[in-house]
Amino acid sequence: MRTKITVKSRLLELLEKNKGTVISGERIAEELQCTRAAVWKAVKTLREEGYEIAAGPNKGYMLSVDSNKMAEEGIRPFLTKPDVFLKVYPETESTNRIAKQAAITGKAGHGSAVLAYRQTAGRGRRGREFYSPYDAGLYLSVILEPEGSLQESLVLTAEAAVAVYKAVKELTGKELDIKWVNDLYYRNKKVCGILTEAVTDFESGDIEFAVVGIGLNIYEPEEGYPAELDGIAGALYKSREEAAGINRNQLAAAVIDHLLKETQKLCIPGEYIDRSMVVGRRIRIMDNSGQRIVKALQICRDGRLKVLETDGSESILSYEEVSLKI
Repeated sequence: MRTKITVKSRLLELLEKNKGTVISGERIAEELQCTRAAVWKAVKTLREEGYEIAAGPNKGYMLSVDSNKMAEEGIRPFLTKPDVFLKVYPETESTNRIAKQAAITGKAGHGSAVLAYRQTAGRGRRGREFYSPYDAGLYLSVILEPEGSLQESLVLTAEAAVAVYKAVKELTGKELDIKWVNDLYYRNKKVCGILTEAVTDFESGDIEFAVVGIGLNIYEPEEGYPAELDGIAGALYKSREEAAGINRNQLAAAVIDHLLKETQKLCIPGEYIDRSMVVGRRIRIMDNSGQRIVKALQICRDGRLKVLETDGSESILSYEEVSLKI
């Protein structure tokens, strides 16, 4: 549920909606139903927070088109359903952790989202760390309340991958490839990881809610990636300068909106199969029994992967059984 909105928040939302356009102080005061003095105070505070707001005598105020700070007020105007719990943190351990806490306490429901400029303990599958450098990516978690059991909702991760694919293509024109089960690649480097965590009813096995965590690398950090990620991790853009034209608020909203739309279906999207970078290829599977080379045959309707073993037999691999390297 949306919390009480201040003049500053409403002003920023108005300026974000009209980025690059001058709005008179009189019009702002009228729309926000406040005094001109309150408008000026809010403008002053926003400037102190780093927003580039131009002003001139009798000209009003304008948010610079180059302003790209991620904020709740900047995301809401682009959301199909803006009246949800939405929080942006400068830094947090894990957006998934905060989102789960908000859902458990009843503060946040379906479609709510938590975002951060940086995660100090971002996580991937099997407890792996997801490197989340400050301001270089989009790190968000979305709360979903899907119908059905945990088994039926394993497709959530596939739907989330397609949501990211569609949002990125829509706003950047770049087409990502999808690596089963939860990664997206650009030019053969991993640019996005997805972690879906579900809270289920112990007796029925039905999902009470799920949290889909998404980490998308927008540009490569100046200091580069850690040694263990060298040659593996990549980003949509090489540098901050190249990524300057991307509105991260709009991108975040597009990911959320596409995710909510995709997960209404609870089935494997066609794009998940079409953009697959594993089907038809020989891949290395690593599981508890060791490593082996198999050929990926198809992605099943429930999201599992059918493979051809070296002895000619076929196996069905699930999310929890394997990790793989192409």
